[in-house]
Amino acid sequence: MRRFAAWATRSKIKINFRSLRWRIATFYALLLLGVVAAVAVVLTVQLRSIVLDTARVQADQIGSEISRQVRGTSALNAIGDTLGPYDALTLPGNLDRYSSPTTYVEIDNAQGYPIGKSSNMGGATFDRSPDPRPSTVVDSDEHTRLGEVLVRDELVQYPGVALIVKVGEGVQLYDEMLDRVSGLLALVLVLAAIVVLAGSFALASSAIEPINRLIAAMRGIGSEQLHRRLNWPKSRHDELGTLAQTFDAMLGRLEEAFARERQFISDASHELKTPLTIINANAQMLERWADRDPKLRAESLHAIASESASLARMVNGMLVLAKAESGDAIPREPVEFGAIVEEAARLAEPRAAELGLTLRFERHSEGPLVVLGDANLLRQLFTNLIDNAIKFTERGKIELELSRSDGRAVVEISDTGIGIDDDSLERVFDRFYRTDKSRNRQVPGTGLGLAIVRSIVRVHDGSVAARRNAAGGALFRVTLPLLEG
Repeated sequence: MRRFAAWATRSKIKINFRSLRWRIATFYALLLLGVVAAVAVVLTVQLRSIVLDTARVQADQIGSEISRQVRGTSALNAIGDTLGPYDALTLPGNLDRYSSPTTYVEIDNAQGYPIGKSSNMGGATFDRSPDPRPSTVVDSDEHTRLGEVLVRDELVQYPGVALIVKVGEGVQLYDEMLDRVSGLLALVLVLAAIVVLAGSFALASSAIEPINRLIAAMRGIGSEQLHRRLNWPKSRHDELGTLAQTFDAMLGRLEEAFARERQFISDASHELKTPLTIINANAQMLERWADRDPKLRAESLHAIASESASLARMVNGMLVLAKAESGDAIPREPVEFGAIVEEAARLAEPRAAELGLTLRFERHSEGPLVVLGDANLLRQLFTNLIDNAIKFTERGKIELELSRSDGRAVVEISDTGIGIDDDSLERVFDRFYRTDKSRNRQVPGTGLGLAIVRSIVRVHDGSVAARRNAAGGALFRVTLPLLEG
């Protein structure tokens, strides 16, 4: 291991097994080496089985041939023309025709004593035949002075005589061949290990390198560089390409969110600056001349109270907006939507009547309209829309219409007020945005009402849109999904 570490150091290969690259390389290397080793073991076992089967077939062929000749079934009596089978088999050298460097032949009498054998057996003999015999032909594996031998033992009977023909096939040469094959397999395994290790590292490197480039690019992007993008080629359709495109999309969303937050802080500072300045100026006047000028004292106190109330409304609006934008943090439950809209309209009627306005609510859908949401936020939603309509309508009427369409509840709020400029239709829901017609400070408001409306609608998976009313004034359309069943 030390030698490998020293070699890796000289080769400038950084080994860090906590690295994904090395873990992938190690996993693939071990997996492939395990497969190669398993294949090598299976091949060795199967090859030995084939070799032993070959040895048994060899012994069976020779034993069967001798048995046929003993019984006189051969076309030519290869044992001898004049001698009987018994004498021919026991004649010295006669059995050598069946032997080979790995094949041994022995003939025993019926009592199991050797009466003839091939000369290559020397002084060795096979084990005595089992008594009683389980069958005519018995196969066994014997360890003799000749080494390990597969022995075929057959009882051959012919008129008046019974002989036992034993043919043994030595496995020593087969074992030597298997050893050579095993050596070759071991060499192949070593070479395969080297190739697999190199290939696994190369494969892991090719897979990890794009990730390293992504990491380097991501590290270079801070909160002040959200405009930067990875800009990977869109032709790359693998997981890394998807990751890069997703990261770019996330940067875009973060950039927009940061821009909105910066704009929010800027707008909030601007909106808070005016009432705070008025409060401070009137407080200074009270400090200097309150005792000398009762009228000035009364006016200053009234201004401070008015601007403090405006600040309170603005802060409350920010809190509601923050809650509406918190998403999953809002608890939801089934609520009857129609009752909420009707309640908001009923509570606003006295305020509209004080200004000489008519407020009318119409429901065009029978049965309950149930939505999943927060009842207080939904009530705030329509209170803001109705207040907005009352604020910008000098004379005429305000109408609320509730209906059902394609599994959604639809509420349209129209008025006969000053309407909305075409340029402002897309921005009326922005925080602190006020149209040119509403910038007059005589028109009350914090510029957060419609922003709150949009956030509440979004958190309830609905939509809200504004447009100019054909009869004059403005029209707001809110749709929310119904909870069916």
